[in-house]
Amino acid sequence: MPTPYENKEWYPMTKRPSPISATVDFDADGVQHGFLKLPISVDDSAWGAVMIPVTVVKNGEGPTALLTGGNHGDEYEGITSLLKLSSELRAEEVSGRVIIVPCMNTPAVMAGKRTSGLDGGNLNRSFPGDPDGSVTERIADYFTRVMVPMCDVVLDLHSGGRTLDIIPFGASHVLDDPEQQRQALEGAKAFGAPYAMMMFELDAAALFDTAVERQGKVFVATELGGGGTSTPESMAITERGVRNFLIHYGLLQGEVAMPAEPQVYLDMPDASCYVQSEHSGVLELCFALGERVEKGEVVARVYDMTRSGTPPVAYRAARSGVLAARRHPALVNMGDTIAVIADIVDSLG
Repeated sequence: MPTPYENKEWYPMTKRPSPISATVDFDADGVQHGFLKLPISVDDSAWGAVMIPVTVVKNGEGPTALLTGGNHGDEYEGITSLLKLSSELRAEEVSGRVIIVPCMNTPAVMAGKRTSGLDGGNLNRSFPGDPDGSVTERIADYFTRVMVPMCDVVLDLHSGGRTLDIIPFGASHVLDDPEQQRQALEGAKAFGAPYAMMMFELDAAALFDTAVERQGKVFVATELGGGGTSTPESMAITERGVRNFLIHYGLLQGEVAMPAEPQVYLDMPDASCYVQSEHSGVLELCFALGERVEKGEVVARVYDMTRSGTPPVAYRAARSGVLAARRHPALVNMGDTIAVIADIVDSLG
C-alpha cells in the first residue's frame, strides 16, 4: 500500500523500517496497555530497550486520535493528564480509536529534563527522524512513519517546562491548505483553554507539528503553564481540554465545555513577538502573564551580576498585546527568550 512518504523529498523512501516495535495491536477493539520498544545497548543494560508506554482504546469504526504528552520531559500537565486518562477511558465511551502516549520522549521524562537523558536529544527538534540515528531520532522516525499515518487528528500537549511559564492556550498554525487550517483552528478553540492562538514558531522545520501537518493531518498544540510543575488549575484546564478535543472530533459523546469567561483570541504574526535577551544576568519582569503590554513599554530589565552600580539593560515591547509567555528562572543568558507578546484579535482564521 502506498505510504504518505512516496516522492517526498523531505523524507526519502530509502529509510529502513523502524527498529521500534509495539506490544499492542492497534487494530484490536477494547483497551490495551503496552509499550513501544526501542532496542538500546548502554552501560547499564547491554541488551536493553527504551520502553515508551502506550494505551490504545478502540471501539468499532471511526476516526483515530493520537494524544501525546512528554514530547519534552519536564512539561507535566500533558504527562499527568494522559496517564490519568489511560487508566480511566473505557472502550464503550469511544467511537473509533484513541491512542494515548503520555511520555513520548520517555528518556527525557525519566530524567526530568526537556531533552533526553540518553543522548541529549530534543525530540521536538528531531523530526522527521531517522531509523539509523540517535535514540531521539529513532523515536521521531517511528512517530512520523508509523503513528501519524494511523491517525486523523493529533493533540500534542506542551507547557513551559522548567524555563518558561505560559498562559494556557490551544494553538494551530497558518497552513497552505485552508481546510486543514480551518479544522485545526476549530480544534484549538474547542480545546476550551482560556486562550486560543494562531502561533508563529521560530523554527518549525523539525517540529512534530510540521511532521503531522505535512501528512495532511489535523494538528492541535497546547501550552498550559510551566515552571517544571503543574497546578490544580492547569490540570483542570488540561483534562477538560483533552475531553473537549475528543468530543469535538467525534470520538466521545457529549458537549464541549468552554471556560466561564469568554475565550480570548491571540495571534502571533511574526518573530517580533519574541523578546530575546542579548545579555546575561538577573532578570526582572515588569508585567505578569496575561497583562496588557503597549508597544515601547519596558517589558523586562537584565542586571549585570558581576558588579554593582551598573544600570540594568531595559528590553522594550516591539508590539502591543498580551504577555503570553515569560522566562521562569530569574537567571538569564544571552539568547534566552524572556517574554512573548501576542496580539489580541477579534477572530482567528
